[in-house]
Amino acid sequence: MQKMPASIFNDVIGPVMRGPSSSHTAAAARMGEIVRMSLSGEPLRVVCDFDVNGSLAATHVGHGSDMGFICGLLGKKLTDDGVDRYWEMASEAGVEVRFRVLVIGASHPNNYRIEAWGRKGNHHCWDGISSGGGMIEMQKFDSFPVSIRGDFYELLIKFRSVSDAEKMAGLSAGICPTPDFSVIEEGREGALLSLKYSKAPDEGALSAAAEECGSVEIVSLAPVLPTLSHRGCSVPFSSAADMAAYNEGKGLQMWELAARYEACRGGVSEREVFDMMSGIVGVMENALDKGLAGTEYKDRILGPQAFMIEDAEKRGQLVPCGVLNPVIKSVTAIMETKSAMGVIVAAPTAGACGCLPGSLIGAGRALGLGREEITKAMLAAGLVGVFIAEGATFAAEVAGCQVECGAGSGMAAAGLVQLMGGSAQMCVDAASMALQSITGLACDPVANRVEVPCLGKNVMGAANALSCANMALAGFDKVIPLDETIDALYDVGQKLPSELRCTFGGLGRAPAAKKVLEKLENQS
Repeated sequence: MQKMPASIFNDVIGPVMRGPSSSHTAAAARMGEIVRMSLSGEPLRVVCDFDVNGSLAATHVGHGSDMGFICGLLGKKLTDDGVDRYWEMASEAGVEVRFRVLVIGASHPNNYRIEAWGRKGNHHCWDGISSGGGMIEMQKFDSFPVSIRGDFYELLIKFRSVSDAEKMAGLSAGICPTPDFSVIEEGREGALLSLKYSKAPDEGALSAAAEECGSVEIVSLAPVLPTLSHRGCSVPFSSAADMAAYNEGKGLQMWELAARYEACRGGVSEREVFDMMSGIVGVMENALDKGLAGTEYKDRILGPQAFMIEDAEKRGQLVPCGVLNPVIKSVTAIMETKSAMGVIVAAPTAGACGCLPGSLIGAGRALGLGREEITKAMLAAGLVGVFIAEGATFAAEVAGCQVECGAGSGMAAAGLVQLMGGSAQMCVDAASMALQSITGLACDPVANRVEVPCLGKNVMGAANALSCANMALAGFDKVIPLDETIDALYDVGQKLPSELRCTFGGLGRAPAAKKVLEKLENQS
């Protein structure tokens, strides 16, 4: 089964979370939740292995993989209070969790190899990857290949033979609702029938039918993504060029095109899409305001700094920059909320959570604009994110920070054009120019914390977005179309050495960075 089209709310704007990293923390939580469900919600002991040559070997503690995975195992949401007490919570729940770094020959830098035992005597092995921005794919269940991304209700039914699985597949077609997809795989343990549903199935009827066909075991998984997929899922366009062709003669604004796209993708109304994005903007605004109020957290590099911009501006110490200084303050405030374990929105990732909302909310407030206009701008930005998701990735482990802070900058440029009432083509051109300006940006976090140089890169992305938005609004020639820019971005990112793709290279190896790491480890 092919991957479904990208969704603004699955792939781009979200998840709503706490923690340093969407690729590590949020994705790990989703994997942990799937493992928990496979054990009927009662885990007892779990071992999670990372490949010694992957990104997680060096970063799984500092980037929150351990925290996310354990919270998912325990059924805790990353928006819950106290999730940073994950080891204590596991102990209190009587769940033993162990993380190991081994030579396992993983082909993806964000690979998880999981073995889990449940209180009911059940036992399962999983292989999965974090693909960027909190998105995942579980690729192996026991001895069977699978493709589980969390956008369907899933039933995994084991049989001793393929013929038994085929019989059950036939019966399932007559039980309401009909499966959207039915896949049979053969493995060492016999056969696995994987049934995918866009609506909750009748598990009682399915279990009875499976038992009649000689099933060995049934595992039920609920979706972990906000937007579900379905058979025949289609969208009006999936690239900037296709969007321009679709909009020919229609004259729709970028935000309207985004709402139409996501409505088709999720099978909902455009009004529902707008309202959902408005709610997300509210979470972003709350994160900004909490950062401005001041945050405290022990395990961090940087203390509160967002207030310094306004204080210095009042003293006349700053270069006059109009909207830029409020944007710098806003970006910093959101990043500080993230670093203090506050609730933020990955947009498109947690490491890049300040650039996009800080740009649009900061500029919107400075211009006296309200939630409605900021929501339209966020939708426009989200559609650019869809094009990036389809043509590249949001995983710095795969393509460097150019697809995290860099992607956020391109998205913010489009959103700022929308904020000023520019055309859809101007939004796309601004995004292309912004992405062209950050090609080759490395991901080299200091001390395994997503703070330095991440804050500076978020601020830089916002300043780049403002500049490119004005260039597009003024009519500058972008030269390279957005789709081609995204292709080039992905090509460059894959050619970056692994040390510059979130694996403790670059600034992370500086002597001062090593001292920061030592200080943090000694205080914990």
